[in-house]
Amino acid sequence: MNLITFSGPPSSGKTSVILKTIKSLQKRGFKVAVVKFDCLYTDDDLIYKKAGIPVKKGLSGALCPDHYFISNIEEVTKWGVDNGFDILISESAGLCNRCSPYIKGIKAVCVIDNLSGINTPKKIGPMLKSADIVVITKGDIVSQAEREVFASRVNMVNPAAIIMNINGLTGQGSFELSSLLYEEKDNLNSLVGKELRFPMPSALCSYCLGETRIGENFQMGNIRKMELHNEDKK
Repeated sequence: MNLITFSGPPSSGKTSVILKTIKSLQKRGFKVAVVKFDCLYTDDDLIYKKAGIPVKKGLSGALCPDHYFISNIEEVTKWGVDNGFDILISESAGLCNRCSPYIKGIKAVCVIDNLSGINTPKKIGPMLKSADIVVITKGDIVSQAEREVFASRVNMVNPAAIIMNINGLTGQGSFELSSLLYEEKDNLNSLVGKELRFPMPSALCSYCLGETRIGENFQMGNIRKMELHNEDKK
């Protein structure tokens, strides 16, 4: 089974891209399933079910969605292997630009949209910088010049990635993406022993552990303070 991880900022078009790409994969005879990770709520699982795609949903609640993902992905992989899927796609919550639980040896796709702002690629961390494939959406809404400039900014951040433009509404470009996702050599039965491409934040503070009160007396763990100088005050 091939495991593919999709991530991207909120409303970048991840679900639409995945749906169109799965249609292309199914036409080629692949059995595909999806696991949707989110925080408090999602109805994307209903969209996948309506399209006849096997799907599982995981909500992290008060936990970091990326930590929740990596704590459950081995069990998710076992579910995919046990059910004989050729490809299992995991879709992230798309909330944290600092983390992204890409796994070494597992294909990683980042979806980002042209409307997010010209400097957005610089603001996204490992989610964009360590992806194998970067999909840019909503190109039909901006000019050709804007598309080229945005793609150039993405390339500056991640020059090693394959950069593609896909229309999530029409599916244009999804066949090309589908041809890049499945590779026979990527078949796996387990993720045990695999490693993350980039370490998640390792330091815990009191707020990570449930503290709600504000003030230095209630702050524990690794705390980083801003440098505020007297001359800045007026």
